[in-house]
Amino acid sequence: MTSYLVVCGASLAVAGLTLYSGFGLGTLLLPVFALFFPVEVAVAATAVVHSANNLFKIGLVGRHADRGLVLGFGVPALLAAVAGAAALGYVADFGELASWSLGGRRAVITPLKLTMGCLMLLFALFELLPSLRGLRVDRGYLFLGGLLSGFFGGFSGHQGALRATFLTKTGVSPEAFVGTSAVIACMVDVSRIAVYAWTFARTGTASPIRPEQWPLVLAAILAAFAGLRLGKSFLAKITMRAIRTLTGLLLLLIALGLASGLI
Repeated sequence: MTSYLVVCGASLAVAGLTLYSGFGLGTLLLPVFALFFPVEVAVAATAVVHSANNLFKIGLVGRHADRGLVLGFGVPALLAAVAGAAALGYVADFGELASWSLGGRRAVITPLKLTMGCLMLLFALFELLPSLRGLRVDRGYLFLGGLLSGFFGGFSGHQGALRATFLTKTGVSPEAFVGTSAVIACMVDVSRIAVYAWTFARTGTASPIRPEQWPLVLAAILAAFAGLRLGKSFLAKITMRAIRTLTGLLLLLIALGLASGLI
């Protein structure tokens, strides 16, 4: 019962918040699943909840998506996600830089985590510091942003942070930002999951989630749906300034978690 309360409570709260930021569900839910599942199962369970959440999010807010942003940013992101997912296998053996323990949990700092953490910390400053918040991104740079976001989405699953950094600075409305983020996230998820599935099939690897573990995963999906419904009810009252502040705070939190090895 404790596992259901903790996982479902986290899934509901995080899904509601990340409706506005456009990222963070997978990153923040993974440590929660890892409290009750082995790490490899937690990764798979998080991916299932994340994908189902994106599909449901499209049903709720997809109609607000900006078509130009979806094409200019989403299509290159989808293609780059294939390359990122394929490259993942080549760096699986990269050694750790350092490790430390906290409350019996071992935190590992790797080159990828440290690099992503530093990048996200930089992006957080652009959302939180008044002197940088006013900067705008010309839509001519969307192709490059899509490539970077998609590659890291396929490579490490951290697509949303880069995507949000670009999209929040294009001047779109809150509804368009949320809808566009949902559509692009789903595109990248479909792309990278197809590569992962092909890898599983090629190597003959079975799904890491056992039958008795599926009820908790399904409960987390339903909780995430409820969080999205609750978040959508406040969407009309949310300003783009509030979204950018939330985005910056989540970026800062995830940056610190990655750079320290806790995530």
